[in-house]
Amino acid sequence: MSMEDLKAKIRVIPDFPKPGISFKDITTLLADGPAWAKAIDALAQQCAGLGADVVVGPEARGFIVGAALAYRLSLGFVPVRKAGKLPAECLRGDYQLEYGKDSLEIHKDAIRPGLKVLVVDDLLATGGTIEASIKMVEKLGGEVVGVAFLIELTELGGRKRLGKYQVKSLIEYPF
Repeated sequence: MSMEDLKAKIRVIPDFPKPGISFKDITTLLADGPAWAKAIDALAQQCAGLGADVVVGPEARGFIVGAALAYRLSLGFVPVRKAGKLPAECLRGDYQLEYGKDSLEIHKDAIRPGLKVLVVDDLLATGGTIEASIKMVEKLGGEVVGVAFLIELTELGGRKRLGKYQVKSLIEYPF
């Protein structure tokens, strides 16, 4: 199955969640077992040499992609959640979305100093969500060895924003 075949499994919804946004819906990819397995295997191949100790993924689709990738790489998974959802002591990070503002949190004891971290989400647009996740990981002493995405919206500049990190993406779309 080629990357174009995988791309064809992603539903594009115009003007969602607001006019001008072209939403890339991965639920159609997730529903196709062989295609989903191929996508995770391909992303795992790209990330295998990064030397990560753990995968971090932001809520919500980052949980799906990150947990599957962590399993495939035989690594642990650390969730980054919306504010107020994690039960233990947390570190908070605020960020700007393409269409709003939000906050994320990570357990303070989830990342130890020197831990090598791969930060994963479903989609790279402007990079705000991942940047907030990276800042929290680094504030806790973790070393970000790379960031990975199923989808990259190439014209929105997220890769440039994350320029000092190794950025891996599987499927590219112009905006």
